[in-house]
Order: sequence, then C-alpha cells, then structure tokens
Amino acid sequence: MQVPFYRHGLRAGDAAAVAAVLDGPMLTSGAVGRAVEEEIAAFFEVPHALLTNSWTNGAIATLLALGIGPGDEVIVPAMTFVATANVVRLVGATPVFVDVDPETLLVTPDAVVAALNERTRAVIPVHIFGQMADMPALAARLGPRGIHIIEDAAHCFEGQRAGARPGAYSDAAIFSFYATKNITCGEGGAVITRDFGLAARLRETRLHGMSAAAADRFQGGRYRHWDMVRLGTKANLPDLLAALLPAQIARVEARRARRETLARRYRDAFAGLPLRLPRWLPDCVHAHHLFPVAVAPAIRDTLLARLTGAGIGATVNYRAVPETAFYRKELSPIDPEERFPDAVRWGRGTLSLPLYPDLGEREQDAVIATLARLLQELDAAGARGSSPARTT
Repeated sequence: MQVPFYRHGLRAGDAAAVAAVLDGPMLTSGAVGRAVEEEIAAFFEVPHALLTNSWTNGAIATLLALGIGPGDEVIVPAMTFVATANVVRLVGATPVFVDVDPETLLVTPDAVVAALNERTRAVIPVHIFGQMADMPALAARLGPRGIHIIEDAAHCFEGQRAGARPGAYSDAAIFSFYATKNITCGEGGAVITRDFGLAARLRETRLHGMSAAAADRFQGGRYRHWDMVRLGTKANLPDLLAALLPAQIARVEARRARRETLARRYRDAFAGLPLRLPRWLPDCVHAHHLFPVAVAPAIRDTLLARLTGAGIGATVNYRAVPETAFYRKELSPIDPEERFPDAVRWGRGTLSLPLYPDLGEREQDAVIATLARLLQELDAAGARGSSPARTT
C-alpha cells in the first residue's frame, strides 16, 4: 500500500474563501488578513497577532523589532530545523547552540542559563514535534536578566503546557502555516505578542520598516505619505492565503484529537520494537505535528530507503544543526558530537512516519507492519547495530 508522508486537509470548497478575496479591492494585508489576526489573537488570549509570509520572515521581523543584530548572541537548541539558527545569522547576530534533553528533545532552562553571557540578548526555545518547552521556568530565570524569549512554535499552534498556550510567558511566539503544518495556507506564519510596543515595531519591520502599509496609505479616500522608520523585511501575508486559515482554526482541536489517537496507536503498536520515541510530558497538550522515532544510526538510512521503496513516506526531523556543513565550519574546531551529544545522537538515528488527520487506520496499519517487518529483516541480516534505548 502506498502511504504518503503527508496529505493536507484542504479541499476544493476552501477555494470559495479565496474567491471572496478576489471579489474585493485588496489582495494583500487588507481586511481579511486583519480579521484573521483578530481570530488568532483571541485563540491565544493575547492582544496582538500579526500574519507573516513564513515562520522565517516572521522571526527575522521579530529580531529586527527587538533590535537584535551584530555583536549580540541568541541561544538556540542544537536539535531543531535550520531556520531557527539561520534567522539569527541573517540579522547579523550569533546563534549559540545548546544541547537538548535526551528524552524529550526539548531545550532545558539549565542548559540555557549555563550558556548565558554579557552578549546574550535572547533565547529561542523550540516546541519540537508539538510539545512545549518549560516556558514558566524559562521566564522565571531569564526575565529578571532582561533576556528576550522568542518561542519557535512552528510545530505547536494548538499545544499547551501547564494550562498555558504559546505566547503566555514570552516576548513573542512565532507559528508556521507551511504546507505540511497542522494549520496551513501553503506558505505563511504569524507572530503573537502581549507587548504593545513590540507589536507596533513588528508592523513596521514585517513591511520594509515602513510607517504605513498600502491599505493604510489610502484611508479616508486620500493618500498619505509614508516613511521608512527602521530596517525591515518583506514578511506580510497576502489576504489570498490568509483566507484559508479561519476554517482550519475552527476545527483545530478536533483535528489535534485525531492526530493524538493516531499517535497513540503508533506508540502502542511499537511497544517492544527497537525504537526510541520522545517522552510525552504529563502536563502537556501535545500538538502531534510529527511522529518521530529513532533507530540505531547504523541502520537509519537503510531503513529509510527501504520504507520509501515499500511505498511508505518517511523523512528525517532533524539532523542536529551543528552537524550541517555550514555550521560545522562556523563552529570549528568544536566537535558537535562532544558538545551536543544528545542532539547529534537523535539526528543520526531519527526518521518521521506519516501522521495527519486524514490518515486511515488501514494505511497506518500498513506503516506499522512494514516498519516492523523491515526492522526484523535488518536484525536477521545482522545490520541492526546497537539498539537505541526506548523512550516514551
């Protein structure tokens, strides 16, 4: 059976929302986008939400709005997507990597505090795979030091920890609406914040640093001049894409519950197999953006090739960022395996399996059976290597 790694939930009927935008005067950053921003702000119970055209540009706009740049350092976990570190470099600051908890793959407050110095301006905790980092502890330990907290919530729109959603304990939380995310418009994102001043600066830095967007320059039927008041980027989201979001936000919890049901089926089925799974925290509402597992690094690539050859979509989330060619060169002579052993170990052995609300149970059973069979075949061939410790 062919089971794709991902299948989005948008349908032809969703095009009606796009058609409605086409009937109006503004295709980008107009009334539709503002209405979606209000809906997102209400969902997270924060006063400000700003749509962006990607997580990456939203993060760049946020760093610029916070005045972070050359000479500054920003702490990021070694286990994340490369964009978390890249945005820091793109504004001229330096990413400082820290290792992650070996069981959850989340950055810990202790690791962050140990990496602080007089140049540290911010930390970007990553809610990896859909489970939130310990935001109350991070805020308690960093707030008195004046260190900004920017949540990478690309995997975690609907997640919670200790009853709090993203944005409750940080300067800003940033989301992704990329094609494979739980809520998607193909490309897009959003930044939320409780800080009025930061929100005002973000409205400028997400649009070239301009004092007024196109829709605002013609308010009242008259043109008014704009100015460039700070350095910015091009990060605004078109209304054409924003129109796809409200229907998904309305059913976000039902779809999260379906992903959790599928994730539990996987976890139960894999009991006893030589797989390592990230530990689920009891005080978290898990967004279940991905279902990653890890095997012995010696067999990971062989297993990945055989899974895809059997029609099962799978991918890698993620290699440790310090192991990529660019950051190896940047960090030289630091050895990533010595400095970030848990992130490196995970990155060398992990792969992610299909997980999305439209995944049928027969399809999931095919994934489970195929993975179990291939592991047995590799074991019989003597190719397993040392078995990874199992974590759930």
